[in-house]
Amino acid sequence: MATEIRMPSLGYDMESGKIAAWLKQVGDQVQRGEPIAEIETDKATIEMEAVASGTLSQIVAEPGSEVAVGEVVAYLE
Repeated sequence: MATEIRMPSLGYDMESGKIAAWLKQVGDQVQRGEPIAEIETDKATIEMEAVASGTLSQIVAEPGSEVAVGEVVAYLE
């Protein structure tokens, strides 16, 4: 069963964030808490951590794309 990775809210006023870069690629194993992407906000670039352990099975949001808080950016198997 796939686990959704969603754009996190990194501040009380954050409405969206930009995927600056993926630190992991499809097929890579990831551990919960491991950095998997860099997210750009108005104020900073922050590493996004995996919400669960598994294999990164799909990247939905490509680097450079603006994604609303709560939207799916990738899936783990």
